Amino acid sequence: CWRVEDYVVIQECARCSSFQAKSMVECRPTGFVEKVACASKKEDYKRCRSAVLEAHVFWRFVGTMLAVSSIFGVLVVWRQRVLDRKALEKVRKQIESI
Repeated sequence: CWRVEDYVVIQECARCSSFQAKSMVECRPTGFVEKVACASKKEDYKRCRSAVLEAHVFWRFVGTMLAVSSIFGVLVVWRQRVLDRKALEKVRKQIESI
């Protein structure tokens, strides 16, 4: 009913219980449901996403990206130093051969 009618949220978005997860189709995609009352006075469940869970996933992603970028930044600096040493050694050998 909530797809075609106006509705009011009775129960906020909450994690499905193990029984609900097995018995309700709405629980399967996200694992969260909210109870709504439609304009026709019918109560129904609607799948939803938890804002707390979404924020947790986002910050985990940000942390992972910071860690990966830090590791690659260190590798770039290390590689640049190795190349600088090789170039300096090559120049030193050229000067010694003169």
